[in-house]
Amino acid sequence: MRSIGEMARDSGLGVSALRFYDRAGVLVPAWVDPVSGYRWYGPEQLEEARLLARLRRAGMPLADIRLVLAGRADTGLVRKLLEGHLRRLELGLADARSELSAVRALLERRENPMTSVHTTTAGLTVSATDLAAALDAVRFAVSTDPELPMLSGVLFDVEGEALTVVATDRYRMAVARAGAVGHDGSRAQAVVPAPLADAMRALLSDGAAERLMVELTVDGDRVALEAGDRQTAGRCLDHEFPDYRRLVRLPGGRRVTVDVPALREALETGPVRTGEVREQDGAPFDLSVLTVTAEGAVAVSEDGTDGQDRIAVNREFLLHALAAGARDRLVLEFNGSTAPMAVRRPGDEETFSILMPVRLDD
Repeated sequence: MRSIGEMARDSGLGVSALRFYDRAGVLVPAWVDPVSGYRWYGPEQLEEARLLARLRRAGMPLADIRLVLAGRADTGLVRKLLEGHLRRLELGLADARSELSAVRALLERRENPMTSVHTTTAGLTVSATDLAAALDAVRFAVSTDPELPMLSGVLFDVEGEALTVVATDRYRMAVARAGAVGHDGSRAQAVVPAPLADAMRALLSDGAAERLMVELTVDGDRVALEAGDRQTAGRCLDHEFPDYRRLVRLPGGRRVTVDVPALREALETGPVRTGEVREQDGAPFDLSVLTVTAEGAVAVSEDGTDGQDRIAVNREFLLHALAAGARDRLVLEFNGSTAPMAVRRPGDEETFSILMPVRLDD
């Protein structure tokens, strides 16, 4: 007999996935301890679990998987189910190719703006303290995916008397704003490579620089930061950054103020979920399920409860967002289980981060 942990290790299915398939009647344990409720699996069930894992990776619907496992002796039925699923995948791929070709054509025909925000020259003065705080608030969300070089830096967006800095890796986004003076021209943007952004942050940490108003200059493909007699400069990334302003338009959700140290402890010591689809960029991660209790508090649980105030997120990403919030009390904004969750500072609408939810299988 295998314990549920051993079964998860040997089959490739996560513990929470095995629990889910038990409740769904797809892979029922050979024996369940009546006292502890612990699940045990027979030797013959390992092959069945591995087959289940492969079918799920192939994207087969659960109803068809149930028939495959139940009818393995009927090779004709199994073959028909597999061929039918393969045809659906092929049709879906053909449809996706057609749609993506249409999208590519639309993008290629799109008219170029008369003046690109990436070729405009801008010079502005900003508080060293404010710029350092803004960089600290977004740096954690910079992407490290080599396939997405346009996300491997921090966007500096200059418009009027405001400097907005933004970072995203698709699964999370962080936005912060610092007041600026000296620029009254058109909008200008620069995607600052992460190493250069870090060099800027190091310059701002200098004891003398902390008391200064620093000079930020964007000139075509170059960006420079001057603090007194010190400077760091370099080339911007030659990529378009996504229109972050469209991505942060969230519907008004339920806001809950949380005690950050208490929530951090609950995340670090509370239950986590792992399953068969729990990877981002090829790296496995722990999943935390957040719910809002009847008393209006945020709880960390394994399953949570149904309803709009239940959301599953990457636990490490949420811990990063809490640290970047740099407050003992932050506001979590829930917009439903399938919409991004926002992490905000009380009374500060200009600095926040959002986390993409992870769909729960059960």
